[in-house]
Amino acid sequence: MSGDQIASPNPTMDPYQLLSIIINPGGTMTMDPYQRLQIVPNPDGTMTRLIKTPKTPPTSDPSLGIPVLSKDIPINQSNNTWVRLFLPREAFDNSPTKLPLVVNYHGGGFILFSAASSFFHDFCVNMATELRVIIASVEYRLAPEHRLPAAYDDAVEALHWIKTAQDDWLRKYADFSTCFIMGLSAGGSMAYHAGLRAAASADHLEPLKIRGLILQQAFFGGIPRTGSELTHINDLVLPPCVSDLMWELSLPIGVDRDHEYCNPTVGGGSKHLEKIKALGWRIFVSGCDGDPLFDRQVEFVKMLEQKGLHVSGHFGVGGFHGVEYGDPTKAKAWFRIVKDFISSC
Repeated sequence: MSGDQIASPNPTMDPYQLLSIIINPGGTMTMDPYQRLQIVPNPDGTMTRLIKTPKTPPTSDPSLGIPVLSKDIPINQSNNTWVRLFLPREAFDNSPTKLPLVVNYHGGGFILFSAASSFFHDFCVNMATELRVIIASVEYRLAPEHRLPAAYDDAVEALHWIKTAQDDWLRKYADFSTCFIMGLSAGGSMAYHAGLRAAASADHLEPLKIRGLILQQAFFGGIPRTGSELTHINDLVLPPCVSDLMWELSLPIGVDRDHEYCNPTVGGGSKHLEKIKALGWRIFVSGCDGDPLFDRQVEFVKMLEQKGLHVSGHFGVGGFHGVEYGDPTKAKAWFRIVKDFISSC
């Protein structure tokens, strides 16, 4: 097999394994990002996704002996957006206190996956158990069919939907006064931009009160290459050529990666950051130096610190993009740190 050919992937494998197995028997990977992602652009601006990742249906039957119940509720039927709620069994079994609410946005470079994808569903189940929180995992529109700011719009719409939702699980068991906005990778970018917008209109979110943002290996970009991108130019999980393509497919047509939707160090976020500072929100940012996006995440933390925001940066050695989804030990350690962060807010 030549270097520009690809191995046949298992269509049901973990997404982070999937992005790393396009390697021939000699160990030479293809650097064609379309082949790496197994996507095909269509003339009408849509995209064919060749890999069908497994999905898990929600399970809301309380008679089943499972630690976390789940169910899906529509948000905006015209946009086909919805939320999957995860309720720890202890809350359902008459816990005396309400639990913090985490609004979560999944990863996938804005172009892949779903809140129902099995790896995201399973992670939310484990997170709800370990953190003792209720999770609202949001299904949002994907690019290139719906370019940014569509996903950011959906992220904020979900917050406004939650504040008025008549759902029993949210009303009975969720502490609306202790809410966190969270996301992995592209979901981390969504959590940041949703946070900016939410801070600008915090009064309109009552009774929902945001306490902090949790950004897990946030997907940020920019035009000049960073040191970590150059070091990991041939990364097995998220090489820069792949992240470049994801941004090309998700950003508005005609803008580059130094647009504010992509690069948090530019654009009009400053005034909203001042509002986040005034509201006293705390920001948690995690990453690892095995991720090509590492330097961008560190620069992001430095920017927040310079603006006087209360930010906690937690960066590990080694690892890879999405490491907590591929390493249960790393996931456990990450849950402990995030639990401490939530308790401190």
